[in-house]
Amino acid sequence: MHLDRRQFVAGAATFAGCALAPAVLRAQKPLYPAHHLPFHIAVINDEISPDFDHACHVAAVEFGLSFIELRGLWGKNVTALSDAEISEARRILAKYKLTVTDIASPLFKTEFSGGQAAPGAHVDQFGADWPYARQPEVLERCIHLAKSFSTPRIRCFDFVRLANPEPFRPEIYEQLRKASTALAKENLILLLENEHTCNTATGAEAAATLAAVQNSNFMLNWDPGNAAAAGDDPYPHGYDLLPKDRVGHCHCKDVIRRTDGQPPWAAVGTGMIDWKGQIQALIRQNFHYTLSLETHWRGAGSAEESTRQSMAGLQKILSEVSA
Repeated sequence: MHLDRRQFVAGAATFAGCALAPAVLRAQKPLYPAHHLPFHIAVINDEISPDFDHACHVAAVEFGLSFIELRGLWGKNVTALSDAEISEARRILAKYKLTVTDIASPLFKTEFSGGQAAPGAHVDQFGADWPYARQPEVLERCIHLAKSFSTPRIRCFDFVRLANPEPFRPEIYEQLRKASTALAKENLILLLENEHTCNTATGAEAAATLAAVQNSNFMLNWDPGNAAAAGDDPYPHGYDLLPKDRVGHCHCKDVIRRTDGQPPWAAVGTGMIDWKGQIQALIRQNFHYTLSLETHWRGAGSAEESTRQSMAGLQKILSEVSA
């Protein structure tokens, strides 16, 4: 069969377009420039969309990120994924060349056995419903997920806020020690997130927990937004109390003070948190892990658009810091 030059060029272009499709995905110019930072920038996937492919597309192609944090996929908490769904998620991550920063698990995000929860205490499970008695199962599941997604880091909490946490803190600390010890055998790191509805909420409480749990693989997922929601001044006050070498991850969200009972979240850069100062402090302290956008705010009408606006706010701050 003879092809004239025009037919050959057209056919070659079609073939090249198919062969290079994955490269073209990442070759599209992202909205934001690369910043020369000592740490990674990521986003929690379900803060964009429950559709994992779409969330990864926005993160990689639109935002220009190479890192993503896993919490909920296809309407399921990450701990509820089947092996087939894990395989599909890995395929999608490879498609967009995304690296998983950590498993944002619900470990210990449940009521503590033997204590009375604080009035109105409630935690958002993000699709998980694992009672206290099944936490060892959650831990084993998280180990499997960390290995499956090639990340050494697993996020946890320290139980729903108790009306009077102090008498129970030694037992809570022991639970964290045991989990850290189990993960150390697998060369994994346990990241405790300070959470305003859990027993470690503020900078002072995070510092006390880190002092009590000395396992070398036990670190803090510092969340200034959660600290602020608990009434703390997260930066500089709360952050100044922390042992900087044990801050192993950071969540980025913003907060406004409200008196109407509505969620306090705001678009990043529009709230009360001095994110420019916090990021500059992370750089000074040689933080070299991940700053992950966890929008929570839904004022733009959808999770995706709200995250898009918060990413724009974060990128503005990063540009100011870089300048």
